[in-house]
Amino acid sequence: MRSVDLQIQDVAFGGKGVARDQGKAIFVPFTIDGEHITAKIVREKKHFAEAELVEVLDPSSKRVTPECPYFGRCGGCSYQHIAYEHQLELKTRQVEQAMRRIGRLSEPPMQPIVPSPLPYGYRNRITVHAEDGVVGFYRRDVHQLMDIARCPIAGPEVNDALAQLRAGRVRDGHYTLRAHSGPRVFAQTNDAVADALADLIAGALPPEAKLLIDAFCGAGFFAKRLAPQFDRVVGIDWDRFAIEAAQKDAGTNEAYISGDVTTELGWLLQRSDLASTALIVDPPATGLSAEMRRAILDSAPCTMLYVSCNPPTLARDLAELQHGFSVVSITPCDMFPQTAEIEAVAHLQARNVKALGPSA
Repeated sequence: MRSVDLQIQDVAFGGKGVARDQGKAIFVPFTIDGEHITAKIVREKKHFAEAELVEVLDPSSKRVTPECPYFGRCGGCSYQHIAYEHQLELKTRQVEQAMRRIGRLSEPPMQPIVPSPLPYGYRNRITVHAEDGVVGFYRRDVHQLMDIARCPIAGPEVNDALAQLRAGRVRDGHYTLRAHSGPRVFAQTNDAVADALADLIAGALPPEAKLLIDAFCGAGFFAKRLAPQFDRVVGIDWDRFAIEAAQKDAGTNEAYISGDVTTELGWLLQRSDLASTALIVDPPATGLSAEMRRAILDSAPCTMLYVSCNPPTLARDLAELQHGFSVVSITPCDMFPQTAEIEAVAHLQARNVKALGPSA
């Protein structure tokens, strides 16, 4: 394995620093743009290579001491060596780059990133694994379990639950430790940023809209908060347990459907007054299927809010959705500080339907 001296030029989506050597891109984890380093090439491909950091020769002023003793070995966090303000700058830049390169937006309408009030101690749940008396997370790039006594990005209640789990006789398996009781269905991991995200969406929805469709609604996080703004709210999800949880305390103007999201969404849009319909989509990391993109374009609602946990698939979908929508704004949200994960919200307005309310 050869060693190289490198100048880190950028930090790519996924968290690795980017340098160039002999015209080839070299990806190096735990580095910061502007740093001069030495690294060891560990995997070499035709057009790029991956390397491991050996020494930081000229550290960035943004480099800080990680709070976690497992950082660099645990596979969870990628950015604890970077000052939080610079993490926000990097994530904003990564979203914008994806919108330009993949989304074909020459001037992405970027909005300031929504930061997390708590850079550490923000997670309301974690999943740990137990095997042969070891309780913790898997190592970075290796399917080998690390014993973890405390997770600094988890909240106090979650770490208390981890301590209780470790104190007993733990059977092999997977354990999700939570700060809140409630139904075991998908929910946002960072309460404060989730609240800010909901407020952001509420402010973007046109006040004259009558119908809100919430696709991939889960237990109704958005739908229930926004229901007072609409005559009718319909949530759709494939997870029947989440739908059952949403139905338990549904208001008179709320309806929740368990089934194929694409089929149900297409059916609803075809039968709605599109000029008074708003749509929220919050798909998994794979984004919208080609079939769902076509269904939305065939019956475009006046306003659409796309919540994404994966900017590259968001950008891919926006490249096609622009045939029927204009992109009003794109707002990154830092749901997962210290990690390379980024949430983003795109606000779209239909081109051929008279939009209601403010234009931004």
